[in-house]
Amino acid sequence: MPRKSKYSAKEKYKILMEHENGMRVINRICHKYGIDRATFQIWRYKYNKYGIEGLRVLKANKKYSKELKEKAVKEYLSGESSLNEIVRKYEISSKSVVLQWITRYNSHRELTATGKGMNKSMTKGRTTTWKERLEIVLYCKR
Repeated sequence: MPRKSKYSAKEKYKILMEHENGMRVINRICHKYGIDRATFQIWRYKYNKYGIEGLRVLKANKKYSKELKEKAVKEYLSGESSLNEIVRKYEISSKSVVLQWITRYNSHRELTATGKGMNKSMTKGRTTTWKERLEIVLYCKR
């Protein structure tokens, strides 16, 4: 599913240039355009690293290997790096992606390469009949 952004790459560039040209301070720019300061910082980082291409919205989610996910999670949990450092170091799309991996890792679910589907952390139970389900409900209501 394609992503949507409130601002195009050109609009993001114009917003960044307001600060670069000394027209406004970051807090006023963020307030004016209704963006978070962290979002502004991410745009600035991507622009400085990749130019205007870095400001474009990706048409699909990035894919990450199992090894990269594990390395990033362990590096964060060990206290070796902050979320921002990990996102920049491994070129991960956002901090929320890393936080999802951490949640998955901490709940003892396997980190898999992106695109291989969901793994269930629980084993498959047996099928129950309607009568068994009714007995379970009545037992729990006691």
